Amino acid sequence: MDLFEYMRENNMKKDSPLASRMRPATLDEVAGQRHIIGRDRLLYRAIKADRLSSVIFYGPPGTGKTTLAKVIANTTSAEFCQINATSAGKKDMEEVVASAKDRVAVGRKTILFVDEIHRFNKGQQDYLLPFVEDGTLILIGATTENPYFEVNGALISRSVVFELKPLEKEDILRIIKKAVYDSEKGMGSYNAVIDDDAADFLADMANGDARQALNAVELGVMSTEAGEDGKIHITLDVAAECIQKRVIGYDKSGDNHYDTVSAFIKSMRGSDPDAALYYLARMLYAGEDPKFIARRIMICASEDVGNADPNALNVAVSASLAAERIGMPEAQIILAHACTYVAQAPKSNSASEGIAKAMEYVKNNPAYGVPAYLKDAHYKGAAKLGRGLDYKYAHDYPNHYVNQRYLPEEAEGVRFYNSSGMGYECVLDEHMNRIREKDSEGRG
Repeated sequence: MDLFEYMRENNMKKDSPLASRMRPATLDEVAGQRHIIGRDRLLYRAIKADRLSSVIFYGPPGTGKTTLAKVIANTTSAEFCQINATSAGKKDMEEVVASAKDRVAVGRKTILFVDEIHRFNKGQQDYLLPFVEDGTLILIGATTENPYFEVNGALISRSVVFELKPLEKEDILRIIKKAVYDSEKGMGSYNAVIDDDAADFLADMANGDARQALNAVELGVMSTEAGEDGKIHITLDVAAECIQKRVIGYDKSGDNHYDTVSAFIKSMRGSDPDAALYYLARMLYAGEDPKFIARRIMICASEDVGNADPNALNVAVSASLAAERIGMPEAQIILAHACTYVAQAPKSNSASEGIAKAMEYVKNNPAYGVPAYLKDAHYKGAAKLGRGLDYKYAHDYPNHYVNQRYLPEEAEGVRFYNSSGMGYECVLDEHMNRIREKDSEGRG
């Protein structure tokens, strides 16, 4: 490398974003992720020994997926190639594969890092498969989406999936402090200082995303004038301006979306209105469709509340209609009304369990004949076929009830619905017991 190339490379590094400059170069510099890169872990040992097989790094933004790939690039003896699935085409992959085959001929490995691998379509993923399988390429994929949903199953089966977790607040704090005071990679040459409460605020607001915290630090340093002491002071007010909105790890098409919705439903089912409101707020804050949320509330009202409070479904349906007609932001009040009602309502899954049992029974048994007296008799000639004969009309009997077999003869005695005795089900149970007892007394 001549002097001109050296100066150009260093100037590019200097002008690159802080998050890029602060990227660790070795495994020991990587913050967090001890569950996969601790010294006793498989990935740590494989990287150190330069014996890496195909892997997929899966996790939220800013947790170190690309960082780990760069660390591998710095430590491996293999040729390291990188493409981004958002812009790379088949021609780019063909060039990488052709070069990799040449290296195989001389006994050298090739590592291909595919950033945002979930953006590759099935055909593009299929193209890589045989070269991963025969060892021409060692694949490193990085994705924010659940790879078991978004990545070819054959590629998954030939790779080890490592899930990266959001960084702990303490990890983010260390990164922030280093970024502010490091003169080589960070903002140290700007003579900046950061107050402890400002650093704590940024670490909290970043929600485990180091990149968000570093972007805020860089913005704060670059946009704040020096004080009388000649230093740039990153105060709490400055930090609040630089990261005005808390980062929410929520993607309406990804598994974060499904995890949040799942927690929302389970909170209503678990009779915790505070948790239900928290997850409702997270979904609304991230821009979730209110109609989608309303559908989840209606399902929960029937599946988990059921006859313990039949009004829960009325509230949920009314809320769905009202939210659709009124729109945001007022719709959030209507959804909160419905979800807190459902959360506090007495719970019963008797109806849900009943239909599940009935469906299973129908699946595993023949379609037994409907009793003749229950069959439709509203047509000419029905009586000649024996339809509707001897049917007992319930309203003709005391309490509008008569003991009569309604199930097919072969299924007599099978129980699908079992009341939980919760809430309004107690009233229904008392009613059923009362009319059955009176019918029995009348027949006695």
